[in-house]
Parts: sequence; structure tokens; C-alpha cells
Amino acid sequence: MATPLSLSSVFSSRLNTTRSRVIPIRRKGFNRRRIILVTSCSGGGKPTILVSEKLGQSGIDLLKKFANVDCSYDLSLEELCTKISLCDALIVRSGTKVGRDVFEASRGRLKVVGRAGVGIDNVDLAAATEYGCLVVNAPAANTVAAAEHGIALLVAMARNVAQADASIKSGKWLRSKYVGVSLVGKTLAVLGFGKVGSEVARRARGLGMHVITHDPYAPADRARAIGVELVSFEVAISTADFISLHLPLTAATSKMLNDETFARMKKGVRIVNVARGGVIDEDALLRALDSGIVAQAALDVFTVEPPVKDNKLVLHESVTATPHLGASTMEAQEGVAIEIAEAVVGALQGELAATAVNAPMVPPEVLRELKPYVVLAEKLGRLAVQLVTGGSGVNAVKVTYASSRAPDDLDTRLLRAMVIKGLIEPISSVFINLVNSDYVAKQRGVKISEERMVLDGSPENPIEYITVRIANVESRFASALSESGEIKVEGRVKQGVPSLTKVGLFGVDVSLEGSVILCRQVDQPGMIGRVGSILGDENINVSFMSVGRIAPGKQAVMAIGVDEQPSKETLKKIGDISAIEEFVFLKL
Repeated sequence: MATPLSLSSVFSSRLNTTRSRVIPIRRKGFNRRRIILVTSCSGGGKPTILVSEKLGQSGIDLLKKFANVDCSYDLSLEELCTKISLCDALIVRSGTKVGRDVFEASRGRLKVVGRAGVGIDNVDLAAATEYGCLVVNAPAANTVAAAEHGIALLVAMARNVAQADASIKSGKWLRSKYVGVSLVGKTLAVLGFGKVGSEVARRARGLGMHVITHDPYAPADRARAIGVELVSFEVAISTADFISLHLPLTAATSKMLNDETFARMKKGVRIVNVARGGVIDEDALLRALDSGIVAQAALDVFTVEPPVKDNKLVLHESVTATPHLGASTMEAQEGVAIEIAEAVVGALQGELAATAVNAPMVPPEVLRELKPYVVLAEKLGRLAVQLVTGGSGVNAVKVTYASSRAPDDLDTRLLRAMVIKGLIEPISSVFINLVNSDYVAKQRGVKISEERMVLDGSPENPIEYITVRIANVESRFASALSESGEIKVEGRVKQGVPSLTKVGLFGVDVSLEGSVILCRQVDQPGMIGRVGSILGDENINVSFMSVGRIAPGKQAVMAIGVDEQPSKETLKKIGDISAIEEFVFLKL
């Protein structure tokens, strides 16, 4: 059986040569590997690209210079599966579902799926990777259009444009009813300082607004250059007159604005959302509008699109609503078409696409050995970034691998990518993988450095431990700081299970499953029992518990693994124990 090519050679083929590669596919329920032989086209033939949804003509023209293009819209799943076995690439928008059945029907011929836009919820990434198919998107072209629509909604909301228009068209003249508010001198909090958030901030500054932003990965120099102040989430929501959302929908951001966060906002705040509907708990927003906490909202996106006909939020007199028009300008549509066409053509030519959203196939023997360390690397990154507080942003991360193996016998690229994934992906719309991890980190101003610590001993295990350090930041948990003032977490794989073994200067031993509570305490008898009892009373299952201390009777750090998130009341009870000096809950 042929062995898989290296990751670099998988992407080095060009269409002017004949090149084959063998991709091992593990099918669920089977022990044998199924082999898909993918052969690139020779110089005499063109690849075939299926475009299943309307794409700007500029993109179509670009594709036609390189490939045979089949524009077939409104295909049923059966029709798509029939066509796909004759296609080398597929370009979709949000309406075409590209699931496992599509990849199976392609019989290994489909090499690239291009999503003309940012979100890729309609593409089965796991199936794409399993079948050796690269998935690319077009995240940049509609940036300005989305920012302009955000500003349009901001101004329209402040001056009641939509309501006044509807009123005058119904024959009324209600000047006094629709008195608005001025933007000059008001504070705008931009939640999410990526491409769109930055452009909104730039334009809001031009309107005379004071702009603050919360984004753990926003480069401080870029914020300063625009004249924007980086602040914590708490400061952002509690001091803003206007809030503009530019966050992806992830597990961490789902319903980020809810009853609790609305209650902490300034009374009369106004909210704009041109990002993702699920970032706001819509029922909670309706309650906040009715109570007066939120004076107005301008919404371009909704949890369910289109919303139901009698949606109370859409019909609320203080809500301005548009049907997901953020990217709907002629210029943006053409820009997205060109961007996705270039990405698909480049991928078919074997180029490494910066907008790739899934990883190339990794040789199965490497994956098998590194699998628990891959999980460890991601969770250490996820833990470390949750310890960061303040508005300075994450910009310097150092990863250390301690191993007895020779450097050429240990490829850490996948581990590095997974650390970056843990650091960035929870609040990013980008899917981090081996293809795009360094690019994404660089775009967000995060400098990742690596070092090897060579150990004496048997090289049976690929890695003894991994350490992640974040420099030049404040910590939510002071005990997580090393002697040099960096946030430091360290972990090992024990009997196949990723474990947290060090926090700052304190040694601990807790399985990285579920979530973790870290407590710094005065080392005294009975602490484990007291904390365990509080959690037990609230029916919170404790999976692991360990204590690391400097010396008997001195300070100690207790690490508690829990299966579910304790309530605020439970965490408060733990914090109220007199011997506990600080604590933090970290979600894995």
C-alpha cells in the first residue's frame, strides 16, 4: 500500500503536470482504510467547476479563463449529487447544503469547495477533510459593505428614519414623536475589532463619537492608530451609549447579550447588530426594550432567518430591521465573486490558500500518536487565554515542547496550530487548522514563538509536557503568573488523558475534561471538603481535585475539575470562604 505524501507535497501539484496522491480515509465502522486516488488534470484538459448559486459576473469570467464552468442554480440534493461526480470544484453561497452525501457522490473527484462569503455552516468540514477536499471561503471582500450598513443602521436608529418614513407614508406628520439623539460625543462600544469592527470604528470616529472596543486579540497598535480605546467586556457594556456587534457566532459568543448583560448596561443604550443573530438572546432583548434598559435596536441578522411573520422583536416600534443586507452592495457582490474565484483556482493549482478552513490529511500513524497531545495543546491555549484580563490584548505567546526525541523526529506544526486554535477560535469566525493557523495569528497581531526542551530518557512518548506562556498581559488569576510575570500553564498526557499539571508556579494534577475551577487559598486542613460540599450541595459533579502548594501551611492552589458550569451563586459561596484569596472558573 502506498504511503501518504507529506503535507507540503500534497499541496505542491500543479495542473500542468500529471500528479497522483493517495489519501487514506477511515470510514466509521470499518477497520480497513479506503483509498481514494486523486489525479490532477494534464495540460491538455481543463477542470470542471460547478457554480450552484448566483455569482458575480467578474468571478464567472475569471473561472472561465481556467476551467469549464457549469452554472446550475436551484439544484435539488439529488441533482447536485448527480452532477458532482463530474466536477473538480464546487462554489456555493449559503443556500446549498454540502453534506457528507455530496462528498460521497463525488467519488473522490471533488478537490475544492468554495463558499462565496464568510460563514461555512452549510458545508460539512469533517466530511470534506475525510474525503481530501479543501474548503475555502471569501472573508474580506464584503468588509466595507458590512461596515457601511452598520453605520447606516446606527444613524437611522438614532434619528428614527425607518419609523418616521413609515409614519409619513401612512399620512401622518409626527415631528415631535420622532425626535432623535445626536451621535457627537456619545460612546460607541465595538464588540469585536476584526476587519468589519475596525472599519465601523473608523467611520464612527469621523462622526465625532468616542469609540471603545473589546476584543482580546485586537492589536494595541492598530487600535491606537484608529484612535480607539481597548477595554474589558465589562467596561464596554457598562459605559457605552451605543453598542455595535461584530462577533462571530461560536459557543463562547452565543447569546452573549442576555438578561444578565443587559442588566449591566447603561439605561437607554442603543444596539446595532450586523454580525450574527444568535449573538443576542432575542427574548431577552425584547424584555430589555420593553423595560427601557435598551432604548432602541437596529438588527440586520436574526437567530432564524427569515424570522417568522409575527416576530415580536421585528414588529417592536423601537426596532429597525433589515433582511441581512450587510454584504448586499453591487461592489461587495462582485468583490466576493472575484475573491472566491481566485481562491478556488489557486487551490486547484495546488496553492496553499490563506482562506482555507479545513486541514489537509495528516498521515494516520502521525495522528494516532499525536492525538492526545493535539487535544492537550488546544485546551492549554483555551485555558491560557481565559486567564487574560484587561484591555491590552494578547500579542506574545510562547509554546515549549519538552521531549526526548530528536528535532527531526517530532513534527510540532499540528500542535502549534492547535494552541493557536485554542487561543483564537472561541471568539473568531475563522476555523483554525494547520493550513491557516499562522496566517490567522499574524492577522490578529499574535506572535507565536516555539522552543524545544531536550530531555534525557526514552523517546517512547513523543512529548513529556507542553507549556504555554502569554506575556505582557494582566491575569484574572494572579497565581497563574510565572516568576517573569507571564501567564503560564503546563500540561501532560497521562495514560492517554490530557492533564493540567502546572499553573504559574504551582503544581496541580487535574484532567482537562469538562471545566476547571482554580482557587488560591491559605493551606489549611478541610479546604477540599468544604469546597467539595458546596459543589455537592448544588449537584455539581467533581471529576478531579488536586492541590499544589509552596510549603505546608503557606499558599496553595486547588484545581477542581467539574462536569458542568456552576451557578454564580455556587461560585460566590466558594469565593466567600475566608481562606480562599482568589478563584476563577475556566470553561473547556
